[in-house]
Amino acid sequence: MDFDSGDSADTSQVEDRRGQGGLRGGVLGAGAGGLGIVGVIIALITTLAGGGGGSGGLGGLGDILNSLNTQTASQAASSTPATQLASTCKGATSASDNFTFIACTQTLIQNYWTGVFANAGQTYEPAKLVIFSPTTQSGCGTASAETGPFYCPPDQKVYLDLGFFDELESRFGAKGGDFAEAYVVAHEYGHHLQNLLGIESQMRDLQAKNPSKANEYSVRLELQADCFAGVWGNGAYEAGKVAKSEVAQALDAAAAVGDDRIQKAATGRVNPETFTHGTSAQRQKWFNVGFDTGDVDACDTFSKAI
Repeated sequence: MDFDSGDSADTSQVEDRRGQGGLRGGVLGAGAGGLGIVGVIIALITTLAGGGGGSGGLGGLGDILNSLNTQTASQAASSTPATQLASTCKGATSASDNFTFIACTQTLIQNYWTGVFANAGQTYEPAKLVIFSPTTQSGCGTASAETGPFYCPPDQKVYLDLGFFDELESRFGAKGGDFAEAYVVAHEYGHHLQNLLGIESQMRDLQAKNPSKANEYSVRLELQADCFAGVWGNGAYEAGKVAKSEVAQALDAAAAVGDDRIQKAATGRVNPETFTHGTSAQRQKWFNVGFDTGDVDACDTFSKAI
């Protein structure tokens, strides 16, 4: 990724909790309400149950997505500069200064969605990014390195231990890179969009009404967050922040956190009935849908085959 001299991190949206952790209260679990790119890794491998198939519809989703007017990604990306210019982003990379790089990336992401909402006559509400180690408290419970990155709807914050990116490469076999990390952050902010638009709460209602399809609805929600990440990626590409060659990094990261790949690596077996985030192929597909179209309307994973 290429930050220029005009890019600065809005540090008002970043909470640095590194070294401040302590286990208090319950540990974040699969049912705690956190929405993550891999979910709670241990829970995913050992405790997920349920299943269900078939197609599902999310009432009103088309209207919700249509309320965000289609626009050129470059217009959205450039329409809302950072509100606080506390630190420069130029030259920041995931390898040279990961904290600054992630802080700059979340600013780029949130500026983009602020523009999208503004062009639709709506107001985007920012979500703070909490960077922590080794543990921290969230509105969804105690988070640790094993939790993986996640978005917590009750407190509307994204939680990330930077050590996850090392885990992504060493444990899940991803190749890494700037855009791989940016994809992870963009996915979590995709969950924030779902919360703001009411999609997440509708999905929870559907799960309560159709328990046998709870996992299927979870998969559809996660794939939509991947698609939203792709839409932002399109905006970053149009704005000259991302080279086309870097897209492969995001696709590689998406494949690394597919349910089938994680289960195969952990247990040697794959059980589709316990999927909650989608297969590697599905995650790559829906990121590509968002990236290729740059259109949130294309991200209706609840009424389309996945």
